[in-house]
Amino acid sequence: MPQPIPYLAFDGNCAEAMRFYEQALGGTLEKMISGADSPMADQMPKEFAHRIMHACLALPGGGMLFAGDCPTEPPYDGIKGVSLTLNYDTVEEARRRFDAISAGGQVTMPMQPAFWAKAWGMCIDRYGAAWIVNGEMLPI
Repeated sequence: MPQPIPYLAFDGNCAEAMRFYEQALGGTLEKMISGADSPMADQMPKEFAHRIMHACLALPGGGMLFAGDCPTEPPYDGIKGVSLTLNYDTVEEARRRFDAISAGGQVTMPMQPAFWAKAWGMCIDRYGAAWIVNGEMLPI
């Protein structure tokens, strides 16, 4: 069965964001294709040459995160209406990843116990993406 893959949209800082996620989440950046590097480079507006058309981050455990920069028109309106959730086997790993992904962003719910996990927290990272991090899921 196919698994949904989040595809984040950025406003010219996709490469920076994906390198941050690679470090914060312990993933491997497998692809980073700019407009200038694409097979359609000769059809790209010059202002899109440096923007990322597609990036792929492989996460530990088999998850994926895709991203790209939006076209310059219409104006970029930010990431809205979605949170990315990460479940870790241990509270320690969850706290470590939460601290990393929230660095430079805003913690909206500090890590704390919940009825569904021994620890959970919420943040908005420095690029505007919302995250929920769980550690040691509990049966509900």
